[in-house]
Amino acid sequence: MKKKVFVFFPDGVGLRNFAFTNFKTIGAQNGFDVVYWNNTVFDIEATFGFDEVRIENTATHPLLPQYTRARKRVELNLWTKKFKDDVYQTYKFPFNYKGIKNSLKSLLTKLLIGWYGSEKGIEKLRQKIEKLERTTSKYTYCKKQLKEHKPDLVFCTTQRATQAISALLAAKDLGIPVVTFVYSWDNVPKAMQVVETDYYCVWSDLMKAQMLQYYPYINESQIFVTGTPQFEPHFDKGLKEERTQFFKSHNLDLNKKYICYSGDDETTSPLDQYYLEDLVKAVRKLNADGYNLGVIYRKCPVDFTSRYDKVLFENKDVITVIDPIWKQIGKNWNTVLPDKEDFKLLYNVCEHTELVTNVCSSTVFDFVLHNKSCIYYNYEQPQLKKGIRDIGQNYKYVHFRSMPSKEAAVFCESKVDLEHLLKDILDDKLSNVEEGLKWFEIVAGSKPAMASESIWEVINKLI
Repeated sequence: MKKKVFVFFPDGVGLRNFAFTNFKTIGAQNGFDVVYWNNTVFDIEATFGFDEVRIENTATHPLLPQYTRARKRVELNLWTKKFKDDVYQTYKFPFNYKGIKNSLKSLLTKLLIGWYGSEKGIEKLRQKIEKLERTTSKYTYCKKQLKEHKPDLVFCTTQRATQAISALLAAKDLGIPVVTFVYSWDNVPKAMQVVETDYYCVWSDLMKAQMLQYYPYINESQIFVTGTPQFEPHFDKGLKEERTQFFKSHNLDLNKKYICYSGDDETTSPLDQYYLEDLVKAVRKLNADGYNLGVIYRKCPVDFTSRYDKVLFENKDVITVIDPIWKQIGKNWNTVLPDKEDFKLLYNVCEHTELVTNVCSSTVFDFVLHNKSCIYYNYEQPQLKKGIRDIGQNYKYVHFRSMPSKEAAVFCESKVDLEHLLKDILDDKLSNVEEGLKWFEIVAGSKPAMASESIWEVINKLI
C-alpha cells in the first residue's frame, strides 16, 4: 500500500517550490500517494489536477500575532547578547502606534517581550503559543481532517507561517511525523521560525549549522540537508527559447544587448526607482560611445507601488518591461502567487540578457547559473532622508557573511562607477561568476538540481 504524504501549504509562498516544480511527479514516481493539504486561496486541484484536501478554517488565536512578534523580538534580543552582535536588532520592524487598536497591540507585545525576555522565558513563550493554538477551532478542524485522511507524514513547505502552527500541532498530537522546509536563504538568522516540527529540511550545511547555532533545542539528527527546489528550473534546458523567439515574444530589438534590472520590494529598497534611473543614464552614455544597449525591467512580484512609473514612462525608448507571471488572488503579499510559466520566463530573461543589476537580491544566484554577472548597488541616493531605510543596511545582514569573497558580486559603491562597471562586464574584463558560483554552492548546497529527489529520500527514510 502506498504511503500517503500531506504536502502542506499554510500560505502561498511554498507553491513555487512544491507545486510548480516536478516535486509531486517525483514523489509519485517513488511510490508515494501525494496529497496537497491546502490552506491557500489557490485551487491546486483545478489548476493541476493534483489531489488536495482544502483547509476552510483559518482561525488562529486572537493573541497569536502579539505572541509570535514577541517571540521574534525576544529571540533577536537574546542573540544580540549571546553573539555580541547588533545586526540582530536591524531585523526588527518598528511598532505600529497608528490608532488605538494598533497601539494596544504594540503595548501588549512589549509587555510580553518584558515578561518572556530570557532563555527560560523564550521556552515558556514557545509553549504558550502552542497552548493558545490548541484551543482554536482550526486545531480541532485539522485534527478531524487528519483522522479522516490518515497521512503517514506531513511535509510543511515553510517554517515561517503562523497559519501552520495549529495544523502541525494537530498532526504531532496524533503521532504523525512532521517535517518542515526552511523557506529562504536569510530566514534562520532573522528569527523567522514560528513552527516546531520533528524534522527540518534545509538548503545547505551552512543553514544546518545556523539552525543548530540559533535553536539549540533542535538536535543534529533532526536536520537534513536537501537543497531547495527554487533553483531547479535553471537546470532544465527544455525551458530555453531561441533568442529570436524570445526577442519576438517580448518586442525586443535583436540588434541590442540587454541588461536586466531586477526590482525590489519597497521595504528592502524604498528608493529602488532611482537605481533604475541611474542604470538608464549609464546605458545612454554607453550607447553614445557606440554600444547598443537596452534595459529589461522585471519588477518584484509583490511590489504594487507606482514608484517606477515616471522612470519607465520617461525612458520607454530604453526600458522594456517584462513583468513576472504572477497572479494576485488575495489581498496580502503572500497571496500573490506565481504561474508555472514564470519559471520559463525567468530562465530566458537570465539566458538572453548580459547581466543583472539590483539591490541585494538572491537573483544573483539565478543569473550566475547562466554564467551572467550581477551588480549590487551599494550607495545612498540623494533622496534619502530621515524615515527612509538606507539600502546599505542589507549587506550587513548575516546571510551576506556567507560570501566566499567580496568578488562574489560586483558592488557598485558610487553611481559614478556604474558606467565603467557595466562597460567592463560587457567587454569581458570583469565578472563575478566564478566566485558567485562558489557562493551559490555555500548557500544552496552541492546538488541544487536534485533538491526534490533529496527531500523525497528524507521523507522515505522517515516513514
